[in-house]
Amino acid sequence: MRQLLLMRHAKSLWDDPKLSDHARPLNARGRSAAIAMRDVMRDIGLEPDLILVSSARRTLQTLAALEPWIEPPIVEAMDGLYLATATALLTTLNSTPETARSVLLIGHNPGLHDLALALAGPLDTANAAMRALAEAYPTGALAEFTVPGPWGTLAAGGARLVRFVAPRDLPEHG
Repeated sequence: MRQLLLMRHAKSLWDDPKLSDHARPLNARGRSAAIAMRDVMRDIGLEPDLILVSSARRTLQTLAALEPWIEPPIVEAMDGLYLATATALLTTLNSTPETARSVLLIGHNPGLHDLALALAGPLDTANAAMRALAEAYPTGALAEFTVPGPWGTLAAGGARLVRFVAPRDLPEHG
């Protein structure tokens, strides 16, 4: 069984009109939320061995806030993940080495949300995590999936949503 973690970058700064979208950094609230999400990940034992991250500044800063790791993962910053569609994200995951047991992908909406919804399959209204995921994918949110088969065969409906946590769900950020 494999594990897939999908994380949207934390809240970014919009104050400098001279910066390109790709160069926008996290704001103070985003940095704080990313650190809080790091604590949640540690508390529930989420420790990826491969991290695929968009090359955008805000995704790289989100990743930096999640460090240090107990066992340093392999990190691949990828230009192709910047504002990628769900199809492009899935193609990237399909080419993941089969030796990776746990993958964290840090990216952007709407592609990340679309991918998470597709992987989870039909909405199960009895599942609180699925209801929350269907509603929105806020900045800093993390979806955890189990993937029963090889990465190369991952497709829509091919993963099970285990949990969905957003910074706003945490007492200090709500």
